[in-house]
Amino acid sequence: MSEPTEFEAHIDESPEEVPHDVAFQTADADSEPIVAESEETSIPKEPTKPRTDREIERKLRVPPLFTLPPITGDDTGVARVVARPPFVLTAAYYDTDDLRLARWGVTFRRREGGSDAGWHLKLPVAGGHPGDRDEVTLPLDAGEPGHPPSELVELVSALVRGAALREVATLRTERTPFLLRDHDDRLIAELVDDVVSVLDGERVAGRFREIEVEAREGDTDDLDRVLTVLLAAGAEPGTTSKAAHALGPRATAPPDVPAPAATPGPRDPASVAVHVHLLAQARRLLLNDVRMRRDLPDAVHQMRVAARRLRSSLRTFRPLVDREWADHLRDELGWLAGELGAIRDTEVLLKRLDAHCDLIDDEAGREAARGVVDRALGAQLITARASALEALRSERYRTLLDELVVAVREPAFTDEASRPARAVLPALSWEAWKRLKHEAEWLTHDTAAEHWHRTRIIAKRARYAAEALEPVFGSDAQILAQSLEAVTELLGEHQDASVAQDAIRLMASDPALAGVEGWGLGLLHGVEIESEQRSRVEFIPVWAVAVKAHRRSRLR
Repeated sequence: MSEPTEFEAHIDESPEEVPHDVAFQTADADSEPIVAESEETSIPKEPTKPRTDREIERKLRVPPLFTLPPITGDDTGVARVVARPPFVLTAAYYDTDDLRLARWGVTFRRREGGSDAGWHLKLPVAGGHPGDRDEVTLPLDAGEPGHPPSELVELVSALVRGAALREVATLRTERTPFLLRDHDDRLIAELVDDVVSVLDGERVAGRFREIEVEAREGDTDDLDRVLTVLLAAGAEPGTTSKAAHALGPRATAPPDVPAPAATPGPRDPASVAVHVHLLAQARRLLLNDVRMRRDLPDAVHQMRVAARRLRSSLRTFRPLVDREWADHLRDELGWLAGELGAIRDTEVLLKRLDAHCDLIDDEAGREAARGVVDRALGAQLITARASALEALRSERYRTLLDELVVAVREPAFTDEASRPARAVLPALSWEAWKRLKHEAEWLTHDTAAEHWHRTRIIAKRARYAAEALEPVFGSDAQILAQSLEAVTELLGEHQDASVAQDAIRLMASDPALAGVEGWGLGLLHGVEIESEQRSRVEFIPVWAVAVKAHRRSRLR
């Protein structure tokens, strides 16, 4: 019998009080426990809702004969390593023929074995570490093998865009888990030692070994200390999933809308700068489609902004792109922005009026107004979301996404776009500014709300044009864009106040309202009038700053 390794010598093999398949079950705050029903029950089971967990995990590639080093000690914070019984996992991975999901960093699998058997959709976390994932899960019975659950397929439909999902890899994993506990016996991480076999039918086509360390309670400091020891022992960081590792280079190729490869400079062709901008906004739209379907905060807003920026850019850079090509895309992006408008505008209005109810001094009127607002706009929000999702499931939207992906990969540029960016782009930005300046100079305290609204739209175009130039012209474009952001924010506040007044008057027209509810809505209407008037007064100094910034900018 071989001598135990240093790692094995520190393992505590005493049984845990909590079984392995319960100890690592981490539920959503909104999820409910699954209760097994007897075969005799006649109560039908309701469809299980997808559950989402945040996975904070780091992968390490190791050779077959790698020996785990001792990881207990003050340097890691690990006081006790508890061995758990090994087990086997079998997972079938689903993707399109061209591996669209894998290339976006998404994993879609059906896994049997272990405590979390089921359908798993793993999605990258925006702005997070490459090892962080949101894992959306459903039980095994949510879909038969070869038939992924529609609830999960819909979440990534913008990335798949109608392409068929099929099984692209099958892996069998022999997993040996270890619990890492600190001096207070707190579970700080789970380490698993995986031997992965790539299956081709019943034949093993390849094999590799991987170590995963997953943080508990979101504490990455403990995780990093353990990783430092493993890396020092010869382990290498891995960022791809097991399936991507098995599928090879095709799975790690850039997605169909790649991130811009480089930052354009003033001497580069103008087409390079415009292409970078189009790619960035198209990626923003696609990724926020996924977030919107998951009903995540601010997703609708970000998706709508991406559609508007794409549309505005195609207008601003019209001399550089084929007119027919650009106008068709602008029309479809305008339709999309409109479909998203109802839900976004309702979200903004509900949040605004709820906050402004707090400004009402009269308690009875305040609570009565809040009740009317929440009741009316809450119902409106549900309807608006259903309508927006229906649009996103339409053939028109799928066609738009297909056309957009092709368009931003290979834009139809004119000969003018081959000239240097510094010779072409400032003039186009200047045209957007001139139109804004003409409109803004007509604004006074008594100007009609419609003119203020039109100026806001034009200001956004000028702002988007300046922001599109930031990668090329740096601080000159950035200072101008920031000053225009302040202008658009103030004009947006004015527009929101005007829209809020219309909405309150509509609510107040309900003959079924009680007297105190009408009184409360009247007080709330007064708050919005004050807000609109205040934004008109504040516009003058904010606009003066923007004029000064543009006068000093080298983009003139």
